[in-house]
Amino acid sequence: MSEKNTNRWLVALGGVLMQLCLGTVYGWSVFTLPLMQAHGWTRSQVTLTFTIAIAFLGIAAVTGGYILDKKGARNVAITGGILFGIGMLGTGYGNNVGSLTLIYLCYGLLGGLGVGFGYITPIATLVKWFPDKRGVITGIAVMGFGFGALIISICAPLMISSIGISNTFYVFGLIFLAGIVGGAWVLVEPPAGWAPAGWTPKVGGSSQVVGMTLNEAAGTKYFYLLWAMLFFNITAGIAIISQASPMAQELMGAGMSAVDKAKQAGVILSIFALVNGLGRLLWASLSDKIGRRTVFMLLFSTQAMAFFLLSGLNNLVLFTVLVSYIYACYGGGFATMPAYAADIFGTKYVGRIYGWIITAWSAAGIVGPMLFAKLREVTGNYSSALLYTAIVLAVVLILPMLATPQKTKLKEVEV
Repeated sequence: MSEKNTNRWLVALGGVLMQLCLGTVYGWSVFTLPLMQAHGWTRSQVTLTFTIAIAFLGIAAVTGGYILDKKGARNVAITGGILFGIGMLGTGYGNNVGSLTLIYLCYGLLGGLGVGFGYITPIATLVKWFPDKRGVITGIAVMGFGFGALIISICAPLMISSIGISNTFYVFGLIFLAGIVGGAWVLVEPPAGWAPAGWTPKVGGSSQVVGMTLNEAAGTKYFYLLWAMLFFNITAGIAIISQASPMAQELMGAGMSAVDKAKQAGVILSIFALVNGLGRLLWASLSDKIGRRTVFMLLFSTQAMAFFLLSGLNNLVLFTVLVSYIYACYGGGFATMPAYAADIFGTKYVGRIYGWIITAWSAAGIVGPMLFAKLREVTGNYSSALLYTAIVLAVVLILPMLATPQKTKLKEVEV
């Protein structure tokens, strides 16, 4: 596809299709209990699969940011699709032979690398195609990632009960392989100097032509503030995501069968996934109007209250409402941060810069899920972990207060 005749909305559509497939990684918790019951593995052992995937996601995002600048978004994205698809297929085989190590290698290592390569490319490409709608377009792109979990949450429990765990992974692996590679095919960058018809950059705005290099960005305090903000927002949300299905099932009636609990939890997770996707678009769109800094202040302060209320809660309906809000905030942080980085550092090297910022995702993926799983095993409940999270979110509210650069600091990235 020639970038000269490219419809930017077609590029966006390809990016959303990719994100729908990749976002299914957030539905991992629906496999937690089936794998535990099938093989006698512990909750921590199964959760470690998700942690490994998120860790390697960050490694791939950094690497993909460099390759993207040299080889183009399409090549990086196709590589991600192949890795993720093969990882899903290998996970099915790992379950079939009862090898947790193989599942770690396939879903954790290969799948995580695939998600990282695939995730960074639409984000870095679309902020260049949509300088006039930066918050909205990143919201739309990562909304697809959030909705991916909706697909897996609805379909996986039904498929597991009908065709088994391994066949479920096999089917999804083939679908994702085709979907990601297909979406990647339309990913091209705009021609040099391109701008939307009739659009004039705002005075003091950044452009795709002028921007900080990675070294210049890393020499500012804003790079580290943005990394920390993303880390804490992800840590809080990903801990809930990794344990959402088991947490919901613990609040269900003792008389329900394990199968019925799993199916009902799947419905609840689909609600979470829907709100996660919508939250990405809503928070990112709102950030275009009230500013990225204000959005993150709201994310931290309101989530602190939500986690505090959850720590003493035993009602499934209220649990669903509060966790839905946390999912929306979690997605909102992801959707707002790429635009935040582009605002501060410019878009020319945003692939590399945001690739490094998103290593916060890997770090948070290690800390959040394992901490929650371990505390659950030690204390017998999630209350302590929820309360600790509320306190941390209240403290880190100071980060966005420090992350508003003065205009004089931005002259090197301004048009």
